[in-house]
Amino acid sequence: MFRRMSHLFGRTLREAPADAELPSHQLMVRAGMVRPLGAGIYTLMPLGYRVTAKVEQIVREEMDAIGGQEMLMPVVHPADLWRESGRFQAIGPELVRLKDRGERDLVLAFTHEEVVADLARSEISSYRQLPMIVYHFQTKFRDEPRSRGGLIRVREFTMKDSYTLDADEAGLEVGYRKHWHAYHRMFTRMGLRYIVVGADVGMMGGSLSEEFMAFSPHGEDVLLICPNGDYAANREVATFIRDEPLAAEPLPLEDVATPQTPTIQALADYLGIPTKQTAKAVFFKGGSGKFIFAVIRGDLDVNETKLRQATGEGDLLPASAEEIKAVGAEPGYGSPVGVHDAVIVVDESIRDTPNLVAGANKPGYHLRNVNLGRDFEADIVADIAAAAEGYRCPVCGAPMQVERGIEIGNIFKLGTRYTEALGSTYLDAEGQAHPIVMGSYGIGVGRAAATAVEQCRDERGIRWPVSIAPFHVSLLSLGNDPAITEAADRLCEELSAAGIEVLYDDREDRAGVKFNDADLIGNPIRLSVSKRTLANNQAELRLRTSDESEFVALDGVVDRVQELLAGMLAALEPKAEVGVAR
Repeated sequence: MFRRMSHLFGRTLREAPADAELPSHQLMVRAGMVRPLGAGIYTLMPLGYRVTAKVEQIVREEMDAIGGQEMLMPVVHPADLWRESGRFQAIGPELVRLKDRGERDLVLAFTHEEVVADLARSEISSYRQLPMIVYHFQTKFRDEPRSRGGLIRVREFTMKDSYTLDADEAGLEVGYRKHWHAYHRMFTRMGLRYIVVGADVGMMGGSLSEEFMAFSPHGEDVLLICPNGDYAANREVATFIRDEPLAAEPLPLEDVATPQTPTIQALADYLGIPTKQTAKAVFFKGGSGKFIFAVIRGDLDVNETKLRQATGEGDLLPASAEEIKAVGAEPGYGSPVGVHDAVIVVDESIRDTPNLVAGANKPGYHLRNVNLGRDFEADIVADIAAAAEGYRCPVCGAPMQVERGIEIGNIFKLGTRYTEALGSTYLDAEGQAHPIVMGSYGIGVGRAAATAVEQCRDERGIRWPVSIAPFHVSLLSLGNDPAITEAADRLCEELSAAGIEVLYDDREDRAGVKFNDADLIGNPIRLSVSKRTLANNQAELRLRTSDESEFVALDGVVDRVQELLAGMLAALEPKAEVGVAR
């Protein structure tokens, strides 16, 4: 198969658009692979579509290998399904709601748990039909508040989502592990460098979630990783070994003037104490309307994901000064001592540290020797602390490292969260009805392609892994001599006949333009036919990952290219399972 550049729909650009921040966004626009249509909405041009089609095929092959059955479910859902699960009410504006001409409520789906549970209640009746794995590739739409980075974070995208249906938790574990290993094979074959980390279940619910994270300095997610390989987690859920609780008798409460100390650091400097001897107050308004008063040791930060889990609040917004004062607290000088009409959530560090310095709830004053249980009570005591670089691994105690990552896949143990809500049951051998146990597993196709660009590029452009490159070879005809054109045409036909995919640059452009575009587009092998090479009956061959060229006899080009491609593909074959111990 080959495509002539002179007739390729989509031209290369010398400059990236001004709003393109991430390298993958810049390069995919410049290489003519994507074009923006609106905020977070992109057209996949022919080159970009070829990449995502190859990503899909790798995913399809590995899903079929674990027994997945491919299907296709609608992108527009009756809202009643989402009402049954409770997510119609629980999810915010990222779920697009609309009405048809009959005034019936609909949603644009960004996932398909409800539809699968609905199908299961009509299609599955007996334990003999279980287990089951179904999957599809479908358009999703999420009205993201901050779409950015080209295909990394978009509003409309294609996802492979798959679902396991089992009789019990043991069966779910089998299906979950099948997906874990299948994802390893998929991402390895795509040439991505990644790690598996523990993650928040979020709006999906369930008992367990893990994310496949590709390393990237431009990733939105912060990962805490043990250098010994014992632990890895998204910062949203990462835990760490804390200091041993201090043993000390509570000292008398003391009011102390602390002028101009609205921050923890200013307070610590003024009193000459370490920040870990202070109590930090952080104020939120929950989605339920409750005032959430979080208290944590001054040297730590509140993890909002953990706080949401501890309080059961789906949303947390920073409280205003008026709202803070309404519960009896003072911005910059707040403490839980004496407040009212607030849910007081205390981190374990407050529980374990006696005689803290906390706000006095009046400007310019703090309280010494504040102690939980004597001076105030907590409604909730929980781990709400954000882990950071150097914090100790919860498994082995080694100082953890921080990496940034892009989520390329996620897997969830949903349990019966959706099937109980929708009444999706099966009958066991004794004729007793039980809810079907579900798992959910997602991969963003376009994001995987863009992540490959984030990891595989240089100052000249993209360097695609061979498995997902738009073409195997960029063939350049250099010069206007008919003999050069004839030789390049013949070489293109021979390569294509051998099953090698060729992007043939037959344009009437200067050699420098063609070289630059070949490097920008990033196909793994570049072949050039010029007056100089033709004089020796040769073609110049250069790998996109190398600055060295070799000259190959024209009648040996096909064999040499096949040899190189075979080696590249072999290097991407999964060899051993990787990840982190669970």
